[in-house]
Formats: sequence, C-alpha cells, structure tokens
Amino acid sequence: MDRLDNTVRPYAWGSTTAIPHLLGIEPTGEPQAEMWMGAHPGAPSRTARGTLVEIIDADPERELGAPTLTKFGPRLPFLLKILAAGAPLSLQVHPDLAQARKGYEDEERRGVPLDAPHRNYKDANHKPELICALTEFDGLCGFRAPAHAADLLEGLGVDSLEPYVDILRAQPEEAALREVLTAILTADRDEMAHTVAAAAAACDRLLGAYTPYAGIAHHYPGDPGVIAAMLLNHVRLQPGEALFLGAGIPHAYLDGLGVEIMANSDNVLRCGLTSKHVDVPELLRVVRFEPADPGVLRPEAAPDGEEVYDTPIDEFRLSRHVLPPDAPAHDLTLPTPQILLCTAGTVRADDHTLTPGTSVFVPAGHKAEVTGPGTVFRATVVA
Repeated sequence: MDRLDNTVRPYAWGSTTAIPHLLGIEPTGEPQAEMWMGAHPGAPSRTARGTLVEIIDADPERELGAPTLTKFGPRLPFLLKILAAGAPLSLQVHPDLAQARKGYEDEERRGVPLDAPHRNYKDANHKPELICALTEFDGLCGFRAPAHAADLLEGLGVDSLEPYVDILRAQPEEAALREVLTAILTADRDEMAHTVAAAAAACDRLLGAYTPYAGIAHHYPGDPGVIAAMLLNHVRLQPGEALFLGAGIPHAYLDGLGVEIMANSDNVLRCGLTSKHVDVPELLRVVRFEPADPGVLRPEAAPDGEEVYDTPIDEFRLSRHVLPPDAPAHDLTLPTPQILLCTAGTVRADDHTLTPGTSVFVPAGHKAEVTGPGTVFRATVVA
C-alpha cells in the first residue's frame, strides 16, 4: 500500500479555500481547482517507489491484477480527483469511445500537436465521469425539455431571444435543441454579447430560477454559453449525492467541493463559458440532443456497510465507507487496484493514517484493512 503525494491543479475557476480547508492547511490565495489521484501522465501521483505510472509500468500484473490487465491493458483505467469549483467550469461534453478513437486517429494523421490549443482529442479514450458532493454542489446536467427552456428564456423579456423561444415551442424536441444550440454558438459575437448582457440584467432583476445564470453571466460576461446554459437542467446536490455524466451529455459544474472519478482521459469538447477553442461542427456531432432528468444518484447500501454509486461503465466503481469509532477493522481487500481517499475524520489503513484529503494506492489483491472514525471513498474498477 502506497501513500500518494498528489498534484493540485491551479485552474482559474478553482476555489481559493475549499481544498486547503479540507487538507487543514492555510490557503495561498491562489485558486486550487483539482487534486489528481492516479496514473494520468499529465500529473501522476507520486509515492516512495516512484510515480504511479512508473510503478504500474514496472509490473502491470502485480499492481493491477490479471483481470484488470486483461480487460483494460497495462494502465490504471480511472482517475480520481477532489474538485473544488469557486466559479463555473466550461460548458462541455465528452465523446463516446468510438468517437474518441476516430477523433484521435484523425488528428494524429493530420499532425495536430497534442498541445495545440485547437486540438480536440488528447487521447483515444472516452471520459464518462461521476461527481459526488462533499458540500452543497451546484451544476448543470443534460437538456431541459424544450418547452421548459422556452419558458425560462421567454421570462427574461429579451426580444432577441424570441426566435429561440419560437423554435423550442414549434419543432420536435431533438430538432429544436439542435437548432437553438447551433444558432447560439454560430451567432454574430457582437450581437450575441448584447443579448447576453440584456439576459444577464434580467437574471439579476428576477433571481429565483434565474439566480444560477446571473452568477454564470457575472463570471463570463457576453459569452454565448450563458444562453446555452439556460437550455440545461440546474441541479443542486446535497453532500453524499452524485451525478453520472455519460458521453454526449452537456454539463458544467458551478460551485462546490466534490469527489470526482472518471475514465482515464482528458477529452473535452467545449460549448461555452470559456476562452478556449470551441469546435462547433465537432461539438454538434458529439452532443446528444435528448432532454432528460439529470438523475441524482444516492449510494446503495451493501450488506458489509459499503455504499456504492452505481454507474453503467466498468472503468471505475466509486463507493464510500462511513467508519464508526471503536468498530473492528473493515476488510477492503479486492482482486482489483484501489485508491482509498479519506474525506472526514481519521482513518487507519494498514500502517497509514489518513486525514481528510489524503489517499493511498492499494495494488490488486493486497490486504487492506481500515478503521475509523472517519469516511473513506474507495475507487476501483469492474473487471
């Protein structure tokens, strides 16, 4: 079992206080957005034996176990993060596996550098993800029913939004959402900036259901993504609740602290709320224009006390254990690789004492016993 030393990413949207507060350290005044735990080559976790990438490369079968190695190859299939949003993230979607492979191969063939700002596909993998709230957590997830989106836009009283309202009311649902999102993202930037400014002023005046969009407009004045965001469901998670984001589902995280797990990929196609590249044709090819309830997940209790967040993919499996004081050691041994992350209290994992924000990597089949009092999240795979 290896204690992990993890990189914190200072993205501009990150909270300046949430991760330091979790870790019990003084804030630096700089944003601290994500703490990565895993073997992603962009920021692999470090251990006394080397980086997690180096450890797995040296002996994949020992670290991952034969079932994981056979199913996913010689790599850790998931990336675990603590995510701390102090401002809205970009409005984005992720490709499915076939789209990612095709897009990656195409950009490789065309010689687009991996670090090029207009590169869409950093790797050939998909990126389904799950976010579990540690605090109240606000986000956008999936399309609203077009009729509800039309009501929201119409309520702003902005004349230049009326054509979108008419389309949302008149067209079949999928066609309406596609046509309106396309129109928003391809509109004249100056004209759209005036529309966004008028919509933002109305949001500030009306508040209520418009409050999240007033906040978004404050951070991204004039960005067409402010209007696109109103096509999506607003969700507020309570601690312990989660959202699963599958391929093609537009989403954005707005505010809060959570545990995030995803397939080990960095493929993002952006719709707005960003100064980065937006590839509208590729985005429209990937987005699923299907209105749906965001589907808030609550953990399902297993007989051994494990609380599992059920998702339809195999690259990751997230669960948590709330360990009471003075309880006997809890055996977490699995034939698959694990990362154990403490988020509350003090957890003893073999010879390691874990406090909030600290984590260990457990090789496949390695005996893992934990005691509390505290809360530990377990990330592993389905192999």
